Amino acid sequence: MSSKEERKSRVTEGLYIINLSRVYWSGRRRRAPRAIRTIREFIQRHTKAEKVIIDNSVNEYIFSRRYDKPPRRIAVMVSRVSSEPLVVKVSLAVPIRQESVGKEESGEG
Repeated sequence: MSSKEERKSRVTEGLYIINLSRVYWSGRRRRAPRAIRTIREFIQRHTKAEKVIIDNSVNEYIFSRRYDKPPRRIAVMVSRVSSEPLVVKVSLAVPIRQESVGKEESGEG
């Protein structure tokens, strides 16, 4: 095994920023599913994984602004689940705060 292959086999996590702007070239109702597909293809291409598991947090973030307005880019953390058939898991790199809708802040005065 060469040193480059050994280095690749030791890496268990990685941070990727994925550009999703090309998703907007498709029709409105196809954008969020295409964003998920784009993320899966990007991770398979860069990690050479056979299977990519996308965490629910990524899915919720993509659909947070409805299916027709996904974010233009997303930062994801990729971690290895299994090495024999290479399986990786994708989760959000930065956790997103949930804003409480309908609650008003109490003002003084």
